[in-house]
Amino acid sequence: MTVNIPRDMFKGDAGTIDDEKAASFRETLRCRYPWLTENSLDVLMENARKVAVGLRDEETDGRSLSRVLESQGRVGEAIRHLEGHLERDPSDADTWYALGELLCKSGRAEEGYKAFAQGRALF
Repeated sequence: MTVNIPRDMFKGDAGTIDDEKAASFRETLRCRYPWLTENSLDVLMENARKVAVGLRDEETDGRSLSRVLESQGRVGEAIRHLEGHLERDPSDADTWYALGELLCKSGRAEEGYKAFAQGRALF
């Protein structure tokens, strides 16, 4: 089954679902597909959130998911995520800057400054 999820149901970097809009959408799904259980709706909403995060991340060249990870206190994962994107696209100056910020915030200032310099060199 394919379900089109309204994009405005997600806030920020798509990591958070707007509860009011989600409740309305869940009610729409209940009306259209009355056989769906509450658990099925929960799974559908979580899968939709993951897809939305992935799409937003793709649109922002990896920076969106790294912000979500950072907000969850998972700075190491956020750094690895940005480094993975830069392995695929080393010419992305904005991602070099985002990496520099995260490295500096995590106490790795020297590496952060090198990332900033790499980003500046691309302009």
